Amino acid sequence: MSNRIDSPDEVRLLAGTIGKAVPLLWGIALCALVTLAAVTIQAVEESLVGHPYVEAIVIAILLGTAIRTLWEPGRRWRAGIAFSAKQLLEVAVALLGASLTFAAIGASGFALLGSVVALVILSLAVSFGISRSLGLPVRLSILIACGNSICGNSAIAAVAPVIGASTDDVASSISFTAVLGVIVVLGLPLLIPLLQLSETQYGILAGMTVYAVPQVLAATVPAGLVSTQVGTLVKLIRVMMLGPVVACIAVAARGLRGDCAPGGSRQNGFFQAVPWFIVAFFLLATFRSLSWMPDAAVFPIRKTAGILTVMSMAALGLGVDLRVIGRIGGKVTAAVTLSLLFLLVISLCLVRFVAAA
Repeated sequence: MSNRIDSPDEVRLLAGTIGKAVPLLWGIALCALVTLAAVTIQAVEESLVGHPYVEAIVIAILLGTAIRTLWEPGRRWRAGIAFSAKQLLEVAVALLGASLTFAAIGASGFALLGSVVALVILSLAVSFGISRSLGLPVRLSILIACGNSICGNSAIAAVAPVIGASTDDVASSISFTAVLGVIVVLGLPLLIPLLQLSETQYGILAGMTVYAVPQVLAATVPAGLVSTQVGTLVKLIRVMMLGPVVACIAVAARGLRGDCAPGGSRQNGFFQAVPWFIVAFFLLATFRSLSWMPDAAVFPIRKTAGILTVMSMAALGLGVDLRVIGRIGGKVTAAVTLSLLFLLVISLCLVRFVAAA
C-alpha cells in the first residue's frame, strides 16, 4: 500500500499542523538568538574573570527588554515568544528535577536540613508580608518572596506560571533580584573578617543568602574549599524547597490563575491543582535518587534545562513594558531589599547557632 498522503482530509490536517507550527518558529528563533547572545556574553565573563558575575539568565532578560524598548514585535513574532515564555519554561522546570538527589540532602544531617527548611518558610512569610505592606499586588509579592527565599530567578520563573503572573511582574521581580544578587556576591566576602566567620560558617551564610548556585560558587571559592562545599549543599537544600513550595502555592492560590470549570465551579483533584511540570520535577528527582537514571544523562539534561530557562527569560524580556516597571520600581526595590536584609539577619542567626552547637 502507498504511504502517500492524498486524502483531502489528511492534506488539510497536515496543512493545519504546519500552519500552526510556522508562526511559532519566528518568535522561538528570536528568543534563540537572544539566548545565544546571552550565553556568549557569559562565556566572555568566565574567560576574563573565571566566573560570571551576571548570568546568562539575567543577561537574556535585559537584552530582551532592550530589544522590546527599541522595537515592539509584531503579530508574526508573538506566538513563538509566548510559547517560549510558558511552555519552554515549564519543560525547563521539570528537567531541573534530574539534577537533585534526596541522598545529598539527607547527608547534610537533620539539624542543618531542618534549620534551612524552617528559615526558608519563615523568609517566605516575612518577604510576602513586607511586599504586601508596601502595597504590591499579591502575585508580585509571591514572586518576590519565592525569589528571595529559595533560588532567585529560577524560583520566580517556576512560580510565575502557577499563579498566572504577568510578564511585567516577572520581569520586575527578576530585574531587581538580579541586581541585588550581584551585590551580595561582591559584598558577602567582606563579612568574613568583619564577623570572624569560619569556612563552614561562611559557607552556610553564602548558601542561605546568595540566589543562584553559580553565584554561590563565585561567593565561596575565594573563602576556601570547605566554604564552597558547605555553601553548595545549603543552596541545594533551598533549591529542593522549590518543588514543595510551588506545589503548595499551586493548590492554595488556584484563584489567582482563575482555574474554574464550566459553570464557575472550581475543579478538584491533585493533577488539576498541581501543574504537570511539578509532578515531572519530583519524578525525575526520584529517578535520579534511585539511580534509575544513568549518570551520563544528567549533564545534558541539566544543560538543556539551563538553555530552555534562558530562552524563556529572553521571551519574558521581549514582552516587558518598561513604563509598567517604572511605575512600581521603587516599591519593588524596597521590598526586595528589605526581604534580603531579613534573610541575611536570620542566616547569621543560623550561623551562630551552628557555631554554638
